[in-house]
Amino acid sequence: MTQKILITGANGGFGTLAINTLLAKGHTVVASMRDIDGRNKAIAEELREAGAHVVDIDVTDDHSVNNGVNKAIELAGGLDVLINNAGVGVGGIQELFTIDDMKKIFEINVFGVQRMTRAVLPHFHQQQSGLLLNISSLLGRITIPFYGPYNASKWALEALSENYRTELSSFGIDVAIIEPGGFPTSFVDRLVKPSDNTRDKFYGDFIHAPAQAQEGFEQALANTPEQDPQLVADAIANVINTPAGSRAFRTVVDKLGMGEPIVEYNNHLSQITHAIYENFGTADMLNLKKP
Repeated sequence: MTQKILITGANGGFGTLAINTLLAKGHTVVASMRDIDGRNKAIAEELREAGAHVVDIDVTDDHSVNNGVNKAIELAGGLDVLINNAGVGVGGIQELFTIDDMKKIFEINVFGVQRMTRAVLPHFHQQQSGLLLNISSLLGRITIPFYGPYNASKWALEALSENYRTELSSFGIDVAIIEPGGFPTSFVDRLVKPSDNTRDKFYGDFIHAPAQAQEGFEQALANTPEQDPQLVADAIANVINTPAGSRAFRTVVDKLGMGEPIVEYNNHLSQITHAIYENFGTADMLNLKKP
């Protein structure tokens, strides 16, 4: 069944791959990004030539989000799926990130998701169906040094998704999460670094540890060609193509060795969550219903 899909962060990372994959499967796709007539003009034109609609959306701006979502619905003739893909990563020692640094990360990774979700939900409520598909991370399940603010934002995204899942289930609106590991995409070229270097002296030689860790990660990617970003695009398409009510809530995508333990972790959490909800008589909220 073909779907009408809006995706954020279309200009890089997993966005472009996902769009091309979804177009190849016959879906109608609206690709959103910032500055489609400026620095992203070339990629916007490429996506149009591939068959996507393109709209300008800055997920950090309420007005831009509301206008962009309305235009996307108009261009696609409706909306069935929102993919919250826009995100930003970090690299650095957590203490050195200022409050403004943290706000920048959360503005995109958390508040941007909330803006987009609130903008599309009235449409989903009206049609009593829809899918919110949030691109999280394995670092939304565990922490790794030097990704602190990113970890925190993705943990927050997981919580947002958990709550939307239960609060929207009785209205026919589905929620799912993709949890990728680290992949060789343009995402790693745009990492936010801490802006306060006045405390570097406290860390001595350890101040170089984030850069060394990044080098190690890049080497691991180079040694693991099967860690192909197309796997994430395929996972996105598979979740969308799965009938509502049958979708997995979490989908892990990783070939670097982190994936299998996280799948076990997720399965265990699912059992705990179901047991607690049963104790409170609310387990039915974990299952999608068709009004």
